[in-house]
Amino acid sequence: MKRYLVLLLTVFVSLMANAQGRGIKIAYIDMDYILDKVTDYAEAKSQLEQKAGRWKQEMDVKRNDITKLKESLQAEKALLTKELIEEREEEIAFQEKELTVYQEQKFGPKGELITQKSVMVKPVQDQVFTIVQDLAEIRKYDFVFDKSSDLTMLFAANKYDISDLVVKRLTRTAKREKLSSKEVKKLEEQEKKEESDSDPDNVDKVKRLEDKKAARQKAIDERKAAAEAKRAAALEKRDQIRAENAAKRNGTAPKNTPAKTEDKAADAPTDEDAASATTSKAAARTEEAKSEAAAKNADAAANRQQAAEEAKAERERKLEERRKAIEARKQQVLEQREAAKKAREDKLKAKNGTSTDPAAAPQTTTPSPTSNTEGED
Repeated sequence: MKRYLVLLLTVFVSLMANAQGRGIKIAYIDMDYILDKVTDYAEAKSQLEQKAGRWKQEMDVKRNDITKLKESLQAEKALLTKELIEEREEEIAFQEKELTVYQEQKFGPKGELITQKSVMVKPVQDQVFTIVQDLAEIRKYDFVFDKSSDLTMLFAANKYDISDLVVKRLTRTAKREKLSSKEVKKLEEQEKKEESDSDPDNVDKVKRLEDKKAARQKAIDERKAAAEAKRAAALEKRDQIRAENAAKRNGTAPKNTPAKTEDKAADAPTDEDAASATTSKAAARTEEAKSEAAAKNADAAANRQQAAEEAKAERERKLEERRKAIEARKQQVLEQREAAKKAREDKLKAKNGTSTDPAAAPQTTTPSPTSNTEGED
């Protein structure tokens, strides 16, 4: 029933969160896994298991004694009187009752084993509860479940498991007692960085940024390749036009000239042929100029694209430097405020200590009777 109530509550909160435009955030821990990773608990658990083993051995000895008494009574029952039989049966019943009581005391619901387990687990559970609350507040989790509890989890993605983070915090809490304040501060910064790097939201965000960066770089490379291909085609066309013009100047016929022109080559050139040749040369020069202009435009476009990319990278670098400078300034201001606050507190404590010092209290002088008498005279 409890499980169904939790599931209904989860569905309800999820619907409310989606209605408000924000997805619900859920994480889980495995308490059994965490307890196995805690060294002190593992040692205490091993000792308790050894103690429970000794209790079981004692119970087995008592159980064997009772079995032997029953077998002895069964073998000698025909030779014993009714009073002796009843006396032995009472002894057997008494020992069986003692065994039952002993078993209840050691392994019952309120027995010594369960009590010592709860006493042993409670400090770790309290620390885990505090750490889970801190992580939930930092990462904005709506629910944190215990995988090893009665709650049935049909599926749980590993990226939402924060058990390792809890274990790391438990280990660092034990280490902090042996570290200096500077080392503790460094450890806290490292802890925040590791937790931020392992946050599923941050991991997904970094992956999305990397994918966008890769797609942008791919588009830039494709544009560069297209510009290079266009430039190469323009250069090839220019070279081809130059070769055709050189062939015409040298009097060699182009490869694609029809066979009919061979008959005209035998005749003397006429004015019409000269005008046609002049027009062809002018057209060739115009085409060559166009090809060169197209190649230059392609080079200019590639240079502009490269300059724009470099300018964008420079802007991003300056923005990043400015952001880091602002963060450093904020940190410096916070440190100055903390130092000023601490100085004020120290000054106030010193002032209060001075005011409450009995030695600093003003001494009152009482007039002596002699002086009063002299005044009267």
